[in-house]
Amino acid sequence: MAILNSLFTWIMKKRIHQIELFMKYPHDVQDEWFQNLISSAEATEWGKKYDYKSIFTLEDYKSRVPISDYDDIKGYIDRMIKGEQNLLWPSDIKWFAKSSGTTSDRSKFIPVSMEALEECHYQGGKDMLSIYCNNRPENKVFMGKSVVIGGSSQINNFSPDSYYGDLSSILIRNLPFWAEFKRTPNMEVTLNPNFEEKIEQIAQITIKEDVTSLAGVPTWNIVMAKRILEITGKDNLLEVWPNLEFYGHGGVSFKPYREQFKKLIPSDNMYYLENYNASEGYFGLQDRSDSEDLLLMLDYGIYYEFLPTENLDEEHPKTLSLDQVEIGKNYALIISTNAGLWRYKIGDTIKFTSLSPYRFQISGRTKHYINTFGEEVIVDNAEQALNAACQTTGASIKDYTAGPIYFRDGEAGAHEWIIEFAHQPFDFERFCEVLDSTLREINSDYDAKRFKDMALSFPVVHNAPADTFYKWMKSKGKLGGQNKVPRLANNREYLDSILEMMKK
Repeated sequence: MAILNSLFTWIMKKRIHQIELFMKYPHDVQDEWFQNLISSAEATEWGKKYDYKSIFTLEDYKSRVPISDYDDIKGYIDRMIKGEQNLLWPSDIKWFAKSSGTTSDRSKFIPVSMEALEECHYQGGKDMLSIYCNNRPENKVFMGKSVVIGGSSQINNFSPDSYYGDLSSILIRNLPFWAEFKRTPNMEVTLNPNFEEKIEQIAQITIKEDVTSLAGVPTWNIVMAKRILEITGKDNLLEVWPNLEFYGHGGVSFKPYREQFKKLIPSDNMYYLENYNASEGYFGLQDRSDSEDLLLMLDYGIYYEFLPTENLDEEHPKTLSLDQVEIGKNYALIISTNAGLWRYKIGDTIKFTSLSPYRFQISGRTKHYINTFGEEVIVDNAEQALNAACQTTGASIKDYTAGPIYFRDGEAGAHEWIIEFAHQPFDFERFCEVLDSTLREINSDYDAKRFKDMALSFPVVHNAPADTFYKWMKSKGKLGGQNKVPRLANNREYLDSILEMMKK
Protein backbone atom coordinates (compact mmCIF):
# COMPACT_ATOMS: atom_id res chain seq x y z
CA MET A 1 0.00 0.00 0.00
CA ALA A 2 2.85 2.40 0.83
CA ILE A 3 4.39 1.83 -2.62
CA LEU A 4 1.01 2.39 -4.29
CA ASN A 5 0.52 5.59 -2.27
CA SER A 6 3.96 6.87 -3.32
CA LEU A 7 3.22 6.04 -6.97
CA PHE A 8 -0.13 7.86 -6.96
CA THR A 9 1.45 10.86 -5.20
CA TRP A 10 4.24 11.01 -7.81
CA ILE A 11 1.74 10.83 -10.68
CA MET A 12 -0.42 13.57 -9.18
CA LYS A 13 2.53 15.91 -8.56
CA LYS A 14 3.59 15.72 -12.24
CA ARG A 15 0.60 17.92 -13.12
CA ILE A 16 1.96 20.81 -11.02
CA HIS A 17 4.32 21.86 -13.82
CA GLN A 18 1.38 22.37 -16.19
CA ILE A 19 -0.51 24.37 -13.56
CA GLU A 20 2.54 26.59 -13.11
CA LEU A 21 2.61 27.13 -16.88
CA PHE A 22 -0.91 28.56 -17.08
CA MET A 23 -0.20 30.61 -13.96
CA LYS A 24 2.80 32.10 -15.80
CA TYR A 25 1.12 32.52 -19.21
CA PRO A 26 -2.59 32.97 -18.39
CA HIS A 27 -3.57 35.11 -21.37
CA ASP A 28 -1.86 32.87 -23.93
CA VAL A 29 -3.62 29.81 -22.50
CA GLN A 30 -7.02 31.52 -22.55
CA ASP A 31 -6.51 32.81 -26.12
CA GLU A 32 -5.62 29.31 -27.25
CA TRP A 33 -8.75 27.85 -25.68
CA PHE A 34 -10.89 30.59 -27.23
CA GLN A 35 -9.68 29.68 -30.72
CA ASN A 36 -10.03 25.96 -29.99
CA LEU A 37 -13.64 26.29 -28.82
CA ILE A 38 -14.71 28.46 -31.75
CA SER A 39 -13.14 26.19 -34.38
CA SER A 40 -14.58 23.06 -32.72
CA ALA A 41 -18.14 24.36 -32.93
CA GLU A 42 -18.08 25.80 -36.48
CA ALA A 43 -20.31 23.08 -37.93
CA THR A 44 -22.86 23.00 -35.10
CA GLU A 45 -26.27 24.60 -35.53
CA TRP A 46 -25.23 27.35 -33.10
CA GLY A 47 -21.88 27.82 -34.87
CA LYS A 48 -23.60 28.22 -38.22
CA LYS A 49 -26.17 30.63 -36.78
CA TYR A 50 -23.42 32.98 -35.60
CA ASP A 51 -21.02 32.11 -38.44
CA TYR A 52 -18.19 30.90 -36.22
CA LYS A 53 -16.08 30.30 -39.34
CA SER A 54 -15.67 34.04 -39.77
CA ILE A 55 -14.90 34.80 -36.10
CA PHE A 56 -11.20 35.59 -35.82
CA THR A 57 -11.03 37.92 -32.83
CA LEU A 58 -12.60 38.23 -29.41
CA GLU A 59 -14.20 41.48 -30.57
CA ASP A 60 -15.94 39.59 -33.39
CA TYR A 61 -17.21 37.07 -30.87
CA LYS A 62 -18.51 39.64 -28.39
CA SER A 63 -20.25 41.72 -31.02
CA ARG A 64 -21.90 38.75 -32.70
CA VAL A 65 -22.80 36.30 -29.92
CA PRO A 66 -25.11 37.60 -27.17
CA ILE A 67 -24.69 36.88 -23.47
CA SER A 68 -27.16 34.13 -22.62
CA ASP A 69 -28.82 32.52 -19.64
CA TYR A 70 -30.69 29.23 -19.38
CA ASP A 71 -33.92 30.57 -20.82
CA ASP A 72 -32.07 31.67 -23.96
CA ILE A 73 -30.74 28.17 -24.75
CA LYS A 74 -33.52 26.06 -23.24
CA GLY A 75 -34.95 25.31 -26.69
CA TYR A 76 -31.64 23.78 -27.81
CA ILE A 77 -31.32 21.75 -24.61
CA ASP A 78 -34.87 20.42 -24.90
CA ARG A 79 -34.02 19.16 -28.39
CA MET A 80 -30.75 17.61 -27.18
CA ILE A 81 -32.56 15.79 -24.37
CA LYS A 82 -34.83 14.25 -27.01
CA GLY A 83 -31.81 12.96 -28.91
CA GLU A 84 -30.81 15.66 -31.43
CA GLN A 85 -27.05 16.26 -31.67
CA ASN A 86 -24.59 18.78 -33.09
CA LEU A 87 -26.68 21.71 -31.87
CA LEU A 88 -24.40 23.51 -29.39
CA TRP A 89 -21.38 21.19 -29.44
CA PRO A 90 -20.13 18.69 -32.08
CA SER A 91 -19.69 15.54 -29.99
CA ASP A 92 -22.69 13.51 -28.80
CA ILE A 93 -24.10 14.71 -25.49
CA LYS A 94 -25.92 12.06 -23.48
CA TRP A 95 -25.58 13.44 -19.95
CA PHE A 96 -27.39 16.40 -18.42
CA ALA A 97 -26.62 17.78 -14.98
CA LYS A 98 -29.82 18.68 -13.16
CA SER A 99 -28.93 21.98 -11.60
CA SER A 100 -30.41 22.55 -8.18
CA GLY A 101 -28.46 25.41 -6.71
CA THR A 102 -31.60 26.69 -4.96
CA THR A 103 -34.84 25.19 -3.72
CA SER A 104 -36.69 26.52 -6.76
CA ASP A 105 -39.10 24.03 -8.25
CA ARG A 106 -37.79 24.89 -11.70
CA SER A 107 -35.00 22.56 -12.83
CA LYS A 108 -32.24 23.29 -15.29
CA PHE A 109 -30.57 20.58 -17.33
CA ILE A 110 -26.99 21.53 -18.16
CA PRO A 111 -25.36 19.57 -21.02
CA VAL A 112 -22.24 17.62 -20.04
CA SER A 113 -20.10 16.50 -22.99
CA MET A 114 -17.40 13.84 -22.74
CA GLU A 115 -14.87 16.62 -23.30
CA ALA A 116 -16.28 18.52 -20.32
CA LEU A 117 -16.14 15.36 -18.21
CA GLU A 118 -12.53 14.54 -19.11
CA GLU A 119 -10.92 17.95 -19.65
CA CYS A 120 -12.83 19.89 -17.02
CA HIS A 121 -14.63 18.04 -14.21
CA TYR A 122 -12.28 15.05 -13.89
CA GLN A 123 -9.21 17.20 -14.46
CA GLY A 124 -10.38 19.43 -11.63
CA GLY A 125 -10.79 16.47 -9.31
CA LYS A 126 -7.34 15.17 -10.20
CA ASP A 127 -5.83 18.64 -9.80
CA MET A 128 -7.33 18.90 -6.32
CA LEU A 129 -5.36 15.79 -5.38
CA SER A 130 -2.29 17.05 -7.25
CA ILE A 131 -2.29 20.27 -5.22
CA TYR A 132 -2.81 18.34 -2.01
CA CYS A 133 0.03 15.93 -2.80
CA ASN A 134 2.31 18.82 -3.75
CA ASN A 135 1.51 20.80 -0.60
CA ARG A 136 1.77 17.74 1.65
CA PRO A 137 4.27 15.28 0.09
CA GLU A 138 4.26 13.06 3.19
CA ASN A 139 0.54 12.30 2.76
CA LYS A 140 -0.92 8.79 3.03
CA VAL A 141 -4.26 9.62 1.44
CA PHE A 142 -4.08 6.81 -1.14
CA MET A 143 -3.52 4.16 1.53
CA GLY A 144 -7.21 4.30 2.52
CA LYS A 145 -10.63 4.96 1.04
CA SER A 146 -12.48 8.15 0.13
CA VAL A 147 -16.11 8.84 1.04
CA VAL A 148 -18.14 10.91 -1.41
CA ILE A 149 -21.83 11.62 -0.88
CA GLY A 150 -23.24 11.63 -4.40
CA GLY A 151 -26.62 12.58 -5.76
CA SER A 152 -28.78 10.33 -7.90
CA SER A 153 -29.11 9.67 -11.64
CA GLN A 154 -31.93 8.20 -13.61
CA ILE A 155 -32.77 7.60 -17.25
CA ASN A 156 -34.85 10.53 -18.41
CA ASN A 157 -38.22 10.07 -20.05
CA PHE A 158 -37.38 11.64 -23.40
CA SER A 159 -34.74 9.33 -24.82
CA PRO A 160 -33.32 5.94 -23.79
CA ASP A 161 -29.83 7.22 -24.63
CA SER A 162 -29.78 10.37 -22.51
CA TYR A 163 -29.54 10.63 -18.76
CA TYR A 164 -29.88 13.28 -16.10
CA GLY A 165 -29.04 13.64 -12.44
CA ASP A 166 -26.94 15.62 -9.98
CA LEU A 167 -23.49 16.45 -11.31
CA SER A 168 -21.92 14.37 -8.54
CA SER A 169 -23.83 11.30 -9.68
CA ILE A 170 -22.83 11.82 -13.31
CA LEU A 171 -19.18 12.03 -12.27
CA ILE A 172 -19.43 8.89 -10.13
CA ARG A 173 -21.17 6.90 -12.89
CA ASN A 174 -18.36 7.72 -15.33
CA LEU A 175 -15.35 7.37 -13.02
CA PRO A 176 -12.36 5.34 -14.25
CA PHE A 177 -11.91 1.96 -12.54
CA TRP A 178 -8.91 3.03 -10.47
CA ALA A 179 -10.88 5.87 -8.88
CA GLU A 180 -13.79 3.54 -8.15
CA PHE A 181 -11.36 1.17 -6.45
CA LYS A 182 -10.40 3.86 -3.89
CA ARG A 183 -13.96 4.92 -3.10
CA THR A 184 -16.45 3.69 -0.51
CA PRO A 185 -19.28 2.68 -0.42
CA ASN A 186 -20.15 1.14 -3.79
CA MET A 187 -21.95 3.00 -6.56
CA GLU A 188 -25.37 1.51 -5.81
CA VAL A 189 -25.34 2.89 -2.26
CA THR A 190 -23.76 6.21 -3.21
CA LEU A 191 -26.42 6.90 -5.84
CA ASN A 192 -29.41 5.79 -3.78
CA PRO A 193 -32.08 8.44 -4.48
CA ASN A 194 -33.49 8.09 -0.93
CA PHE A 195 -31.16 10.45 0.92
CA GLU A 196 -31.96 9.38 4.48
CA GLU A 197 -31.65 5.69 3.57
CA LYS A 198 -28.39 6.45 1.79
CA ILE A 199 -26.91 8.25 4.82
CA GLU A 200 -27.76 5.27 7.01
CA GLN A 201 -26.16 2.83 4.55
CA ILE A 202 -23.04 4.97 4.11
CA ALA A 203 -22.63 5.27 7.87
CA GLN A 204 -23.04 1.53 8.50
CA ILE A 205 -20.59 0.59 5.72
CA THR A 206 -17.86 3.19 6.15
CA ILE A 207 -17.35 2.76 9.91
CA LYS A 208 -15.69 -0.55 9.01
CA GLU A 209 -13.35 1.04 6.44
CA ASP A 210 -10.02 2.87 6.71
CA VAL A 211 -11.21 6.25 5.44
CA THR A 212 -8.47 8.79 4.72
CA SER A 213 -10.42 11.45 2.80
CA LEU A 214 -13.86 13.01 2.42
CA ALA A 215 -15.38 14.97 -0.43
CA GLY A 216 -18.60 16.86 -1.00
CA VAL A 217 -20.87 19.63 0.28
CA PRO A 218 -20.23 20.41 4.00
CA THR A 219 -23.93 20.42 4.88
CA TRP A 220 -24.46 16.78 3.94
CA ASN A 221 -21.09 15.60 5.28
CA ILE A 222 -22.09 16.92 8.69
CA VAL A 223 -25.36 14.97 8.52
CA MET A 224 -23.34 11.82 7.72
CA ALA A 225 -20.77 12.50 10.43
CA LYS A 226 -23.38 12.95 13.14
CA ARG A 227 -25.07 9.71 12.21
CA ILE A 228 -21.73 7.89 12.33
CA LEU A 229 -21.03 9.23 15.82
CA GLU A 230 -24.53 8.20 16.94
CA ILE A 231 -23.97 4.64 15.71
CA THR A 232 -20.47 4.25 17.11
CA GLY A 233 -20.88 6.23 20.33
CA LYS A 234 -17.58 7.98 19.55
CA ASP A 235 -16.87 11.64 20.29
CA ASN A 236 -15.33 12.56 16.94
CA LEU A 237 -14.52 11.13 13.51
CA LEU A 238 -10.85 10.50 14.29
CA GLU A 239 -11.95 7.86 16.80
CA VAL A 240 -13.71 6.12 13.90
CA TRP A 241 -11.19 6.89 11.15
CA PRO A 242 -7.80 7.55 12.80
CA ASN A 243 -6.08 8.04 9.43
CA LEU A 244 -8.49 10.70 8.13
CA GLU A 245 -6.33 13.53 6.74
CA PHE A 246 -8.04 15.35 3.85
CA TYR A 247 -11.39 16.95 3.02
CA GLY A 248 -12.10 18.45 -0.41
CA HIS A 249 -15.23 20.57 -0.10
CA GLY A 250 -17.33 22.92 -2.21
CA GLY A 251 -20.87 23.95 -3.06
CA VAL A 252 -21.31 26.41 -0.19
CA SER A 253 -19.07 28.75 1.78
CA PHE A 254 -17.07 26.84 4.38
CA LYS A 255 -17.05 29.71 6.88
CA PRO A 256 -20.27 28.74 8.73
CA TYR A 257 -19.08 25.13 9.03
CA ARG A 258 -15.44 25.57 10.02
CA GLU A 259 -15.98 25.36 13.79
CA GLN A 260 -18.20 22.31 13.46
CA PHE A 261 -15.55 20.45 11.48
CA LYS A 262 -12.90 21.36 14.05
CA LYS A 263 -15.03 19.57 16.65
CA LEU A 264 -15.85 16.65 14.37
CA ILE A 265 -12.18 16.28 13.35
CA PRO A 266 -10.06 17.70 16.23
CA SER A 267 -6.67 17.66 14.53
CA ASP A 268 -4.37 20.44 13.36
CA ASN A 269 -3.10 18.07 10.68
CA MET A 270 -6.47 17.79 8.92
CA TYR A 271 -6.14 19.43 5.50
CA TYR A 272 -9.10 21.31 3.99
CA LEU A 273 -9.15 22.27 0.33
CA GLU A 274 -12.00 24.15 -1.32
CA ASN A 275 -13.04 23.57 -4.91
CA TYR A 276 -15.39 25.56 -7.11
CA ASN A 277 -17.18 22.98 -9.21
CA ALA A 278 -20.61 23.69 -10.67
CA SER A 279 -22.83 21.86 -13.15
CA GLU A 280 -21.51 24.20 -15.84
CA GLY A 281 -17.83 23.57 -15.15
CA TYR A 282 -14.92 23.34 -12.73
CA PHE A 283 -13.55 26.83 -12.19
CA GLY A 284 -11.26 27.12 -9.19
CA LEU A 285 -9.15 25.39 -6.55
CA GLN A 286 -7.61 26.48 -3.26
CA ASP A 287 -3.95 25.97 -4.12
CA ARG A 288 -2.38 27.35 -0.92
CA SER A 289 -2.84 26.06 2.61
CA ASP A 290 -2.36 29.53 4.13
CA SER A 291 -5.05 31.28 2.06
CA GLU A 292 -8.72 30.66 1.28
CA ASP A 293 -8.40 32.28 -2.17
CA LEU A 294 -9.10 30.08 -5.19
CA LEU A 295 -6.83 29.73 -8.20
CA LEU A 296 -8.70 30.30 -11.47
CA MET A 297 -8.13 27.15 -13.54
CA LEU A 298 -7.44 28.28 -17.08
CA ASP A 299 -6.82 25.11 -19.11
CA TYR A 300 -10.07 23.18 -18.58
CA GLY A 301 -11.76 23.95 -21.90
CA ILE A 302 -13.41 27.12 -20.60
CA TYR A 303 -13.02 30.66 -21.90
CA TYR A 304 -13.82 33.31 -19.29
CA GLU A 305 -15.35 36.76 -19.51
CA PHE A 306 -16.18 39.01 -16.58
CA LEU A 307 -19.18 41.32 -16.35
CA PRO A 308 -19.00 44.12 -13.74
CA THR A 309 -22.04 43.67 -11.50
CA GLU A 310 -23.00 47.34 -11.83
CA ASN A 311 -23.60 46.66 -15.55
CA LEU A 312 -25.72 43.53 -15.07
CA ASP A 313 -29.02 45.19 -15.95
CA GLU A 314 -27.78 46.90 -19.13
CA GLU A 315 -29.32 45.69 -22.39
CA HIS A 316 -25.96 45.05 -24.08
CA PRO A 317 -23.40 45.00 -21.26
CA LYS A 318 -19.70 44.97 -22.07
CA THR A 319 -17.64 42.20 -20.56
CA LEU A 320 -13.97 42.28 -19.64
CA SER A 321 -11.36 39.71 -20.57
CA LEU A 322 -8.91 38.33 -18.02
CA ASP A 323 -6.28 40.98 -18.68
CA GLN A 324 -8.78 43.77 -17.89
CA VAL A 325 -10.07 42.73 -14.45
CA GLU A 326 -9.22 44.57 -11.24
CA ILE A 327 -8.70 43.44 -7.68
CA GLY A 328 -11.65 43.81 -5.29
CA LYS A 329 -14.40 44.42 -7.86
CA ASN A 330 -17.41 42.12 -8.18
CA TYR A 331 -17.86 40.42 -11.54
CA ALA A 332 -20.55 38.09 -12.84
CA LEU A 333 -18.88 35.05 -14.40
CA ILE A 334 -19.52 34.55 -18.14
CA ILE A 335 -18.26 31.30 -19.66
CA SER A 336 -17.88 29.58 -23.02
CA THR A 337 -17.24 25.85 -22.64
CA ASN A 338 -16.44 22.53 -24.25
CA ALA A 339 -20.01 21.43 -23.48
CA GLY A 340 -21.54 24.06 -25.77
CA LEU A 341 -22.36 26.88 -23.39
CA TRP A 342 -21.62 30.14 -25.22
CA ARG A 343 -21.17 33.42 -23.32
CA TYR A 344 -23.30 31.81 -20.63
CA LYS A 345 -24.08 33.69 -17.41
CA ILE A 346 -23.97 31.08 -14.66
CA GLY A 347 -25.28 33.37 -11.92
CA ASP A 348 -22.21 33.47 -9.67
CA THR A 349 -20.19 36.56 -8.81
CA ILE A 350 -16.50 36.60 -7.94
CA LYS A 351 -13.88 39.16 -6.94
CA PHE A 352 -10.18 38.86 -7.64
CA THR A 353 -7.66 38.99 -4.82
CA SER A 354 -4.57 38.57 -7.02
CA LEU A 355 -3.79 39.16 -10.70
CA SER A 356 -0.51 37.25 -10.86
CA PRO A 357 -1.55 34.52 -10.69
CA TYR A 358 -5.31 35.00 -10.96
CA ARG A 359 -6.84 34.13 -7.60
CA PHE A 360 -10.34 35.01 -6.49
CA GLN A 361 -13.13 34.54 -3.96
CA ILE A 362 -16.75 33.67 -4.66
CA SER A 363 -18.67 36.77 -3.57
CA GLY A 364 -22.26 35.67 -4.19
CA ARG A 365 -24.96 35.13 -6.77
CA THR A 366 -26.38 37.57 -9.29
CA LYS A 367 -29.85 36.74 -7.96
CA HIS A 368 -29.00 36.01 -4.30
CA TYR A 369 -28.80 39.40 -2.67
CA ILE A 370 -31.00 41.86 -0.80
CA ASN A 371 -31.46 45.18 -2.53
CA THR A 372 -35.06 46.03 -1.67
CA PHE A 373 -34.04 49.40 -0.23
CA GLY A 374 -30.89 50.10 -2.28
CA GLU A 375 -28.63 48.45 0.31
CA GLU A 376 -27.02 45.93 -2.10
CA VAL A 377 -26.18 43.30 0.51
CA ILE A 378 -24.52 40.30 -1.16
CA VAL A 379 -23.65 36.88 0.25
CA ASP A 380 -20.04 37.91 0.87
CA ASN A 381 -21.27 40.74 3.14
CA ALA A 382 -23.56 38.35 5.01
CA GLU A 383 -20.79 35.78 5.54
CA GLN A 384 -18.41 38.41 6.94
CA ALA A 385 -21.02 39.81 9.32
CA LEU A 386 -22.11 36.38 10.55
CA ASN A 387 -18.51 35.34 11.05
CA ALA A 388 -17.83 38.44 13.18
CA ALA A 389 -20.97 37.84 15.25
CA CYS A 390 -19.99 34.19 15.81
CA GLN A 391 -16.45 35.09 16.88
CA THR A 392 -17.73 37.70 19.32
CA THR A 393 -20.30 35.42 20.96
CA GLY A 394 -18.71 31.96 20.67
CA ALA A 395 -21.37 30.75 18.28
CA SER A 396 -21.26 28.58 15.16
CA ILE A 397 -23.93 28.48 12.46
CA LYS A 398 -25.45 25.46 10.80
CA ASP A 399 -27.64 27.24 8.24
CA TYR A 400 -29.29 30.57 7.56
CA THR A 401 -31.35 32.60 5.13
CA ALA A 402 -32.38 36.25 5.02
CA GLY A 403 -34.71 38.57 3.14
CA PRO A 404 -36.57 41.88 3.44
CA ILE A 405 -39.37 43.15 5.65
CA TYR A 406 -41.20 45.61 3.43
CA PHE A 407 -42.29 49.15 4.37
CA ARG A 408 -45.71 49.18 6.01
CA ASP A 409 -47.87 51.85 7.70
CA GLY A 410 -45.15 54.46 7.46
CA GLU A 411 -42.65 52.23 9.28
CA ALA A 412 -39.14 51.60 7.97
CA GLY A 413 -38.31 48.25 6.42
CA ALA A 414 -35.77 45.79 7.82
CA HIS A 415 -33.90 42.60 7.11
CA GLU A 416 -35.25 39.39 8.57
CA TRP A 417 -32.90 36.50 9.31
CA ILE A 418 -33.60 32.86 10.16
CA ILE A 419 -30.49 31.33 11.71
CA GLU A 420 -30.03 27.76 12.92
CA PHE A 421 -27.06 27.51 15.26
CA ALA A 422 -24.80 24.49 15.66
CA HIS A 423 -23.57 26.15 18.84
CA GLN A 424 -25.70 28.84 20.48
CA PRO A 425 -24.21 32.31 21.12
CA PHE A 426 -23.66 33.06 24.79
CA ASP A 427 -25.48 36.35 24.21
CA PHE A 428 -28.07 36.30 21.42
CA GLU A 429 -28.77 40.06 21.58
CA ARG A 430 -25.06 40.77 21.28
CA PHE A 431 -24.90 38.42 18.28
CA CYS A 432 -27.61 40.46 16.54
CA GLU A 433 -25.86 43.74 17.38
CA VAL A 434 -22.54 42.58 15.91
CA LEU A 435 -24.31 41.21 12.82
CA ASP A 436 -25.87 44.60 12.21
CA SER A 437 -22.83 46.72 13.09
CA THR A 438 -20.49 44.64 10.92
CA LEU A 439 -22.83 44.96 7.94
CA ARG A 440 -22.77 48.72 8.51
CA GLU A 441 -18.97 48.71 8.60
CA ILE A 442 -18.45 46.72 5.40
CA ASN A 443 -21.38 47.99 3.31
CA SER A 444 -21.78 51.77 3.04
CA ASP A 445 -25.15 51.45 1.27
CA TYR A 446 -26.55 49.36 4.12
CA ASP A 447 -25.09 51.82 6.63
CA ALA A 448 -26.73 54.76 4.85
CA LYS A 449 -30.12 53.05 4.92
CA ARG A 450 -29.70 52.22 8.61
CA PHE A 451 -28.94 55.85 9.55
CA LYS A 452 -31.42 56.76 12.30
CA ASP A 453 -33.58 53.82 11.13
CA MET A 454 -34.82 56.00 8.29
CA ALA A 455 -35.05 53.27 5.65
CA LEU A 456 -33.91 50.16 7.52
CA SER A 457 -34.59 49.29 11.13
CA PHE A 458 -32.52 46.96 13.28
CA PRO A 459 -32.72 43.43 11.79
CA VAL A 460 -35.23 40.86 13.00
CA VAL A 461 -33.39 37.61 13.78
CA HIS A 462 -35.07 34.26 14.47
CA ASN A 463 -33.17 31.63 16.44
CA ALA A 464 -34.45 28.55 14.60
CA PRO A 465 -34.90 25.18 16.34
CA ALA A 466 -32.55 22.32 15.51
CA ASP A 467 -33.05 20.68 12.09
CA THR A 468 -35.31 23.48 10.81
CA PHE A 469 -33.51 23.76 7.49
CA TYR A 470 -33.10 20.00 7.12
CA LYS A 471 -36.87 19.54 7.52
CA TRP A 472 -37.58 22.39 5.11
CA MET A 473 -35.23 21.02 2.46
CA LYS A 474 -36.79 17.58 2.93
CA SER A 475 -40.27 19.05 2.42
CA LYS A 476 -39.02 20.46 -0.90
CA GLY A 477 -37.48 17.13 -1.97
CA LYS A 478 -34.04 18.76 -1.93
CA LEU A 479 -31.94 16.59 0.36
CA GLY A 480 -28.38 15.68 -0.61
CA GLY A 481 -26.38 16.20 -3.77
CA GLN A 482 -25.66 19.81 -4.64
CA ASN A 483 -28.86 21.13 -3.07
CA LYS A 484 -28.29 24.04 -0.75
CA VAL A 485 -30.23 26.59 1.25
CA PRO A 486 -30.58 29.96 -0.55
CA ARG A 487 -28.72 32.43 1.64
CA LEU A 488 -30.23 35.74 0.56
CA ALA A 489 -33.31 36.69 -1.41
CA ASN A 490 -34.75 39.99 -2.57
CA ASN A 491 -38.24 38.74 -1.70
CA ARG A 492 -39.91 36.77 1.10
CA GLU A 493 -40.41 33.48 -0.77
CA TYR A 494 -38.04 31.44 1.41
CA LEU A 495 -38.60 33.35 4.64
CA ASP A 496 -42.36 32.93 4.63
CA SER A 497 -42.13 29.26 3.70
CA ILE A 498 -39.73 28.46 6.55
CA LEU A 499 -41.53 30.64 9.11
CA GLU A 500 -44.81 28.92 8.25
CA MET A 501 -43.19 25.54 8.76
CA MET A 502 -41.73 26.66 12.11
CA LYS A 503 -45.25 27.44 13.39
CA LYS A 504 -46.44 23.86 12.88
